[in-house]
Amino acid sequence: MTWDQYEAAFRQMTRVAQVQTIDEVTEAGRTYPLLAAHTDGDRQLLITAGFHGDEIAGPLTLLEHLPELVQYAKERNVGMTVFPCLNPSGFHHRTRYNASGVSPNNDFVRYEVMKEGRTQWVDALTEGQTFERWVPFFDGPNETRALAKYMHGQPTPHAMLDVHQDPWLTKRACYAYAFGDRRAYRPLLAASAHALPVAMSAEVDDGLWSDAEGLIELHDGSISDLFWRRGTKFVATLETSTLAPLPACYAVNLIWLRGFIDLAARGASL
Repeated sequence: MTWDQYEAAFRQMTRVAQVQTIDEVTEAGRTYPLLAAHTDGDRQLLITAGFHGDEIAGPLTLLEHLPELVQYAKERNVGMTVFPCLNPSGFHHRTRYNASGVSPNNDFVRYEVMKEGRTQWVDALTEGQTFERWVPFFDGPNETRALAKYMHGQPTPHAMLDVHQDPWLTKRACYAYAFGDRRAYRPLLAASAHALPVAMSAEVDDGLWSDAEGLIELHDGSISDLFWRRGTKFVATLETSTLAPLPACYAVNLIWLRGFIDLAARGASL
């Protein structure tokens, strides 16, 4: 599926949601819209996907299943804001980065840390590292900058899920980056295991390991890191390996998407 085909199909979602272009980005001489879909509800869920153009399972899950997700959310009085593909030029060319060769992932947060007796600003924290303060960052790549500026004026959602895939893993598996009380995510991992094995105690990137439950807490300046700092109660980034069959990735994505609708409906309680 090309980007043009994806855009045309997603714009047909006006039958179930308000579809809009929040901004446009120009990459390699072509202008692409950043699409969003919005539905109303007393509780709010933010969903992002497609930061990397070679990670197609998230955008395709949202394209194929948005109507049923909207209905599921409506029954629970949850409003959704969905960004289905945040790297349209990368999606079009099936490249990890955008058409300019820049990664639009991360670059949403800066941390002020104490290092060598003085304060410095960094874009990520090492494990256990403390910080003096954090600030939202607005000067990242085109796609990141547009999303950061748009979301800065929006209310903080009750839950937030970022849908990714992992091209580094050499096996078919899933895992998640998550913040806060892990009781919220254990049922989702258990359900996911029926579709894909959970990568427990596994190296998922150079020197980066999941824990015994298949979870990682990482303050890396990502969109999920930003909303955790903003006070969103339930925040996670879901990963399925790109080696996994798309139907299995869809199944895991839907488990977490429905699960996060349920978490948003609960508000601050488990």
